[in-house]
Amino acid sequence: MKYFSLIVAVIFSISTHAQVMQAKPVWASISVPQLKCWECQQRLNQYLVREKGPNTDAGIGQWKMDLRNGILKIQYYPDRITLNYIQTAIANAGFDADTVTAEPDSYKRLPNACKKATDGSGFGPFKYCNLDPADRPKQ
Repeated sequence: MKYFSLIVAVIFSISTHAQVMQAKPVWASISVPQLKCWECQQRLNQYLVREKGPNTDAGIGQWKMDLRNGILKIQYYPDRITLNYIQTAIANAGFDADTVTAEPDSYKRLPNACKKATDGSGFGPFKYCNLDPADRPKQ
């Protein structure tokens, strides 16, 4: 009976230890300079939802967007995904992410509001960002 109790205790401690080994989520801030209006936010949001996958299996937990400063705060699990991969995924959506530049084909598909002002597009900071595209003045 003593051996049986000992075996059960060992198995229980091993299974409990295996469940505790999962890494805790980490928050990181990523500078996304084109993230200035609700249109850009919506587009990036849709892309991140696809990257997140069901039940955070891909390693992305949640995110918050600061449109005023163009910063994306993202929670991820470092044992499943790296910050560099997340930055590359954002670049694949057409946005610059810290030092990773946007993928050119995806960038071309962005609406004018989400493009850089240096390319002759974009509305600049806060200009028409609160207006629906149908209500914006024609240029």
